[in-house]
Amino acid sequence: MIRYATKADVPRIHQLIKDLAEYEKAPLEAKASLEQIEASLFSPNPHAFCHVVDVDGEVVGISIWFLNYSTWLGKPGIYLEDLYIDPSYRGQGFGLSLLRELAKICIEREYERLQWWVLDWNQPSIEFYKSLGAVPMDEWTVFRVSGEALTKLAAKS
Repeated sequence: MIRYATKADVPRIHQLIKDLAEYEKAPLEAKASLEQIEASLFSPNPHAFCHVVDVDGEVVGISIWFLNYSTWLGKPGIYLEDLYIDPSYRGQGFGLSLLRELAKICIEREYERLQWWVLDWNQPSIEFYKSLGAVPMDEWTVFRVSGEALTKLAAKS
């Protein structure tokens, strides 16, 4: 069953985020606390939203997403931050079900886009996404400013 997450799901969501970081070879980068995850998803003005895959009362997968905006289209879209299925539950269509749920939200709300990043070495995911009609945005390069560079940028006058 695909459903919106509840506060009771936060410990499991937190664990799946850590599992995803491990899978993506970056376990030390998943620093969010339980309290941060709960505040981000369940505050009066949440920063993100989460759907879970619930199998007999156990959360075995997550999609964490938020709205983005296209100035060219003049409409919001959905940016999928994390999609992760516990390895022992893969191959059962749960990833597809989560993506389908987000696509339905896009259609219902008249959003034009559903997009996400995938690591270039993650060939199984890339092939899965291509099979759904997703296209890589190879002509774009992602940039990020964080840590000390972010502090320095903010201090420039």
